[in-house]
Amino acid sequence: MTLSGKAAIAGIGATEFSKDSGRSELRLAAECISHALADAGLSPSDVDGLVSFTMDGNAEIAVARELGIPELKFFSRIHYGGGAAAATVQQAAMAVATGVADVVVAYRAFNERSGHRFGQVSSAAAGQVNSSGVDNAFHYPMGIATPAATVAMVAQRYLHDYGATSEDFGRVAVIDRKHAATNPDAWFHGRPITLEEHQASRWVAEPLHLLDCCQESDGGVALVVTSVSRARDLARPPAVIAAAAQGSGPDQYVMTSYYRDDLAALPEMGVVGRQLWGQSGLGPSDVDVAVLYDHFTPYVLMQLEELGFCGRGEAKDFIADGALELDGVLPLNPHGGQLGEAYIHGMNGIAEGVRQIRGTAVNQVSGAARVLVTAGTGVPTSGLILTGD
Repeated sequence: MTLSGKAAIAGIGATEFSKDSGRSELRLAAECISHALADAGLSPSDVDGLVSFTMDGNAEIAVARELGIPELKFFSRIHYGGGAAAATVQQAAMAVATGVADVVVAYRAFNERSGHRFGQVSSAAAGQVNSSGVDNAFHYPMGIATPAATVAMVAQRYLHDYGATSEDFGRVAVIDRKHAATNPDAWFHGRPITLEEHQASRWVAEPLHLLDCCQESDGGVALVVTSVSRARDLARPPAVIAAAAQGSGPDQYVMTSYYRDDLAALPEMGVVGRQLWGQSGLGPSDVDVAVLYDHFTPYVLMQLEELGFCGRGEAKDFIADGALELDGVLPLNPHGGQLGEAYIHGMNGIAEGVRQIRGTAVNQVSGAARVLVTAGTGVPTSGLILTGD
């Protein structure tokens, strides 16, 4: 029994990406789902399942009411912030593959810039009456109380262990912004950066410059998942889910796994990668496009290593000579990523993967037939491999 090839993404939809949407998160969710259903050639009455993040503020029943979805047979939520992105598609695919539901929509919608800003200190995070509150209580009093601060600890150790430099991190930011500059839907459309500008940007939490950190965005993205056979009869070519996986690693925390023997690593992404290669029968050399979760640039380098594109500590050399360009050996984030397009908790990256498979992306990679997509890093995470039919 395998999940591979049993389900497909048949529709994608999004709102505009902004810094002040001017409307509620529920409206954003309804809009992006409506767009995704229209893209697939389906109606709300066809939907019988909804999947989102535990962090999403839009209850499934509220979304169903707003859209006119008459009844739901399946609903599910995934924890761990951005690590949930690809896992929402995995959950939807499992529901479809097992016959629990026929058409499942995965969605994420928020006002993360004009509303609750993830990049700021949240004292409530350390005051939760649960195990996460206990975990956060260890590092919040020490001043490690923002995502950038937690990542900076790991990034500093990575530099120390492997001789990488801030410029190596900056190369990821430069390529993302280069691709965003030619994407009309990207917040940073028309605004590329140079490595010199990256280096001159202010420190947020050393060794992270401002341009190492993803933006905060308002917006929503939705994905329609159904069986491959049904998707073939719909409006768009299906993006087949060749593999879908979740993973957590030893001594796993949320952004603060500082108690491992190897601090400068992301073993949870290794857990995901091994499943993706095993399910799909593919390997790193078979990937045509990599859409890697890029909330902080150091984690892109570490993902390349965990997923087997290069050895431990070798990512700085792997990316040095144009490997991540659209015509390179591993085109990275042709939409501009979360650094350049928008930060929608990784869901916009999945939508880009679908566009690459369809051949409709703004920055289309020639011959893209196998796309790797990853979810949030530094937390329990997930990933997908999408292929053509």
